[in-house]
Amino acid sequence: MFYFSKSKYCLLWQCPKLLWLNKNHPELKTNDPTLEARFEAGNEVGDLAMGLFGDFTEVTVYKSNGSLDIAKMIELTKKCISDETDNICEASFDYNGLYCAVDILHKENGGYALYEVKSSTDAHHIYAVDLSYQKYVLEHCDVNITGTYLVCIDSNYVRGEELDIQKLFKIIDMSEEVNDEYQNVPSLIEKAKRVYSYTEEPIKDIGLHCRDPYACAYWNYCTKHLPSPSVFDLYRMNFDKKVEHYRNGEYDFQTLLHNDKITNEKQLRQMLFAVSNQDDYIDKDGIKDFLYTLSYPIYFLDFETMQGIIPEYPGTWPYQQLTFQYSLHCIEKPGGELKHKEFLAESGTDPRRALAERLCEDIPKDVCVTAYNKAFECTRIKELAEAFPDLSDHLLNIKDNIKDLLVPFQSGYYYTKAMGGSFSIKSVLPALFPNNPSLDYHNLEGVHNGGEAMTIFPQIKNMPKQEAEKARHNLLKYCELDTFAMVKVWEKLNEVVK
Repeated sequence: MFYFSKSKYCLLWQCPKLLWLNKNHPELKTNDPTLEARFEAGNEVGDLAMGLFGDFTEVTVYKSNGSLDIAKMIELTKKCISDETDNICEASFDYNGLYCAVDILHKENGGYALYEVKSSTDAHHIYAVDLSYQKYVLEHCDVNITGTYLVCIDSNYVRGEELDIQKLFKIIDMSEEVNDEYQNVPSLIEKAKRVYSYTEEPIKDIGLHCRDPYACAYWNYCTKHLPSPSVFDLYRMNFDKKVEHYRNGEYDFQTLLHNDKITNEKQLRQMLFAVSNQDDYIDKDGIKDFLYTLSYPIYFLDFETMQGIIPEYPGTWPYQQLTFQYSLHCIEKPGGELKHKEFLAESGTDPRRALAERLCEDIPKDVCVTAYNKAFECTRIKELAEAFPDLSDHLLNIKDNIKDLLVPFQSGYYYTKAMGGSFSIKSVLPALFPNNPSLDYHNLEGVHNGGEAMTIFPQIKNMPKQEAEKARHNLLKYCELDTFAMVKVWEKLNEVVK
């Protein structure tokens, strides 16, 4: 029997090949290590939104093996509707194998309104696609649908002492877009049946759908025929422009170099170095001009942050980057000893005040501080200054004296083929120091990038003591490498201009 769900329907809407691969070859996906954390955060948002309209009945039921007992959920949903329950959460329906679970089914005007809960801060067309499928299934199950709505996060909400879900969430009427999409549902369902019947992979070339509405997990698989690097690796070119070049047969760097429409110097240099054996490009005057802006004592600063959807602490807002950790290396004079300081907050507590106080202790006023892509650190410090006015003068002084180590690379003063068109510290470091195990993030244990740090820190509060201590150690080592890497990059810049 044909069995379908709203998530599969949305996959089909994006790309039939995506649906087919997901069914037949899920092992070809490129795994996103932060996906599980995002999924859990989305569940937390969904659970919280259940109380938007007061008392509710949730029909979620699990089997002994941990999987959903869909048959039981459908049965309970029918009973709730028969009993005229006002609010049914995860209301479950099946129509000829078309299954869906509605986040919130709210009784009104002699029928029920559909509410789809999302953790985003605005409406996107894919949500109308999702709702149109749900409406189709429910109407064919003889439910009178009176409205279709999106429940999402209000980015303007700032938490007080208590969380106010009526202000955290905003409700958007999606009826117009849903009605437009509704007429497409029957034909797309028939298309799904055909796609499911295919024994061979459907033919679908690369296009804008690979990123819209979501980045496809099969991107690496579907681009395996392309050379490496290709047009899709070009520095700061919009994806639609890359697709346009690809469609014109201009996807290898050798061909693209002869395209007179590409005039960006960094893109041209990236391609030229990739296809030739040119030595490193070094603009000594440009690097010297940058280095002259730095002075002793010189500090190297890096932050780690967490980004919760639901604000946990008073004065914070959805998706705010809350700084919970920093690493700080310092050299006081030429040839001086390299010193290191660090801070890591306690998981489960508001980290901001303690971190801000320690930062003011560790960095004096009017000293030279460096960061890599300083806009991030400067924004976090500005937020801390706004949150704690008594520390504002010192914090803003630190912010105003930050210099950006990204400048020599982003400005094109220093480029090597190994950078691959990227100027992030994760690309620049191995390009300048190849085969150096002490500077290899892959050799770290437990935490290898900011995404993992962001995911692990909030979890520490729930870990057994020994596991928590290990996680804290791994976070400290990771952040320390970030600022040690900055020191090594700074030393390299000084070395090449001698």
